[in-house]
Amino acid sequence: MKKFSIKWKGSKKPKKQIKYRINAPLHTRGNFLNVHLSKELRKQYGKRSIRIRAGDTVKIVRGKFRNKSGKVESVDLKKGKVSISDVLISKKDGTKSYIEIDPSNLMLQEIKTEDRERRKALDKNAKEKK
Repeated sequence: MKKFSIKWKGSKKPKKQIKYRINAPLHTRGNFLNVHLSKELRKQYGKRSIRIRAGDTVKIVRGKFRNKSGKVESVDLKKGKVSISDVLISKKDGTKSYIEIDPSNLMLQEIKTEDRERRKALDKNAKEKK
């Protein structure tokens, strides 16, 4: 039996949708890490969403930590989760640990554009829209 197929993406069956996400290769999993941009960034760059990276500033829009903002500490490609600097939980033994949040529950407030390639891609799209 095939482990991964693009045909599963079009299926209505949750079983197949879950299988698609779990068995997806890493280059495809990067697409699951796209995050919506705030209204200001949408106007500025002419894009609705981009892939999240460590160093970006995000706002949580769903869940227990709604309306909290913070910097992205790490992005776990295998799990498809994001850790944010100010979102910590204290364990029973007193230590604090990051909560891993799904990227669909985040909104980008500020983009880290120190990477030349990323800046180039964003500016290219912004020029096309104008």
